[in-house]
Amino acid sequence: MTALAETPACTDADAVVAQLAPVLPVVGHDTPAPLVDGRRVPYANLDVAASAPALQAVADRVTRTLPLYASVHRGAGYLSQVSTSLYETARRTIGEFVGARDDDATLIVRNTTDALNLLAGCLPAADDGEPGRVLVLDVEHHANFLPWQRSARATVLTGRETAAATVAALRDELTAGAAVGHGYALLAVTGASNVTGEVLPVADLVEAAHAVGTRVLLDGAQLVPHRRFSLAETGVDYLAFSGHKTYAPFGAGVLVGRRDWLDAGTPYLAGGGAVRSVRVDGTEWHDGPARHEAGSPNVLGAVALAAACEALADVDADALRGHEDALRRRLVGGLEAIEGVEVVRLWPDAADAVGVVTFTVAGYEPGQVAAYLSAEHGIGVRDGRFCAHPLLSRLGYGAGAVRSSVGVGTAGEEVERLVAAVGALVADGPQARYDVVDGLWIVVDDPRPVPEGSGLEGLLATAGPGGDEAFGCLPEDA
Repeated sequence: MTALAETPACTDADAVVAQLAPVLPVVGHDTPAPLVDGRRVPYANLDVAASAPALQAVADRVTRTLPLYASVHRGAGYLSQVSTSLYETARRTIGEFVGARDDDATLIVRNTTDALNLLAGCLPAADDGEPGRVLVLDVEHHANFLPWQRSARATVLTGRETAAATVAALRDELTAGAAVGHGYALLAVTGASNVTGEVLPVADLVEAAHAVGTRVLLDGAQLVPHRRFSLAETGVDYLAFSGHKTYAPFGAGVLVGRRDWLDAGTPYLAGGGAVRSVRVDGTEWHDGPARHEAGSPNVLGAVALAAACEALADVDADALRGHEDALRRRLVGGLEAIEGVEVVRLWPDAADAVGVVTFTVAGYEPGQVAAYLSAEHGIGVRDGRFCAHPLLSRLGYGAGAVRSSVGVGTAGEEVERLVAAVGALVADGPQARYDVVDGLWIVVDDPRPVPEGSGLEGLLATAGPGGDEAFGCLPEDA
């Protein structure tokens, strides 16, 4: 109870935020989380930037689709025809949701990482026969960094102190490359930072790139679930995003964009469905999405993602943004009012930011903060370096930070719980005992049970990975 006394007093605006209900119902919103003191509280999922829970509408659609599932594209049976129609209809729905142009291809893949690796394999060679040149920022998630580093000639530009200066630096680099005959084939940028949620002006980036003949790839993993986006309206050439961040965690992702590179690129997977004909002495490959979708497709994943797109499209865009902006403002304001808490920022002039707020707490390692929030308050957050090592290192957070994130299923009460819990940590310290075992923060003698019927024998700690065998992104001093 001390935490409430130590937390900064709520304003009228804060009280309104506390009453905010979720925009859309999600599966598991009321799932009870056991605490170390024996109580159970509703789980507060403030880690939706990593993986968002399924919308209830998505789960319902999948349940209705399961009895209809059968082989796709090559089956003559009734259910095969139904499944093929469901899959191709889902493809169209997803493309329409992100404003695909008439001649764009919509490819169903596993996730954003899969989509970006696929596109990297289709990048045309430069005139000198060397891999094409790609320009990226150091703020990128590894998914939009490593494929270019491995498969192309990637130039990494350091982000500047402001968004405007960053755009200007990108424009200068693009122009300079074109002027000496070493133009960039692709500018690959994030739609919204997975560390801070901040957004660069897409229209300015597209204008700068297209002026010198460079195409634009947007990593939409964090942007698409939170903001309306249109390829046709923005002029972006390629867009990648994930179902599991778009409230459809059923193993599907998407790459949408211009066909020519995709039709000319090496098929992503060699196998059935990607070919027109196979001979002993050679193979004729399909064009279009089939070229890169070998094997049996993920029908349920595609249907789930399409259902999520439909549900999000039905929500008023201003209402969606207003809900998220209110939660984000309360998170930032509430956390910054607590002594010793620092909120991570990239650009003071960023015109927009989605619901991602990353912070540190003086005197506590990020992994310990995350373990404490889970064990003593039933709050799920992310800690570490968020697969953005270059950015965290440049900003001085090589040991990592704590990331909270909200979405359409987040209630204002959950944000208030986080602010109060961090206030209690600073005021009173943790009530349980924590230790690092095999590089992971754990609760000593953790009494929390595992869910009944799960088949689990215990919990696996993943907060604050710091050892060679740990999962996730290691701190610099590991």
